[in-house]
Amino acid sequence: MEKLYEILREINDEIDYETCTDLIDGHQLESLAILALIADLEDEFDITIPATEIIPENFNSASAMYSMITRLQEDE
Repeated sequence: MEKLYEILREINDEIDYETCTDLIDGHQLESLAILALIADLEDEFDITIPATEIIPENFNSASAMYSMITRLQEDE
C-alpha cells in the first residue's frame, strides 16, 4: 500500500490519500493524471488494467485502487 501512496503523491502531493474517498467523483484527479496513474500502476505492480476496470468505484480512493490491484494480481 505504501508504494501506491508514493505513486499517488508523485501525481498530486496536496491530497490526503489516506482519507480521501472522492478522487474521481470529487474531481481531485484530472483525466491526464488518471491516465498517468493507470500507466504507473501497471508498471509498478505488473498488472494490466482493462477498460472495464477503469470506473470511479475503483479509483475514488487509495483503498479501492489497492483492492483492484490485488484482485488483478490474483487473476494473472
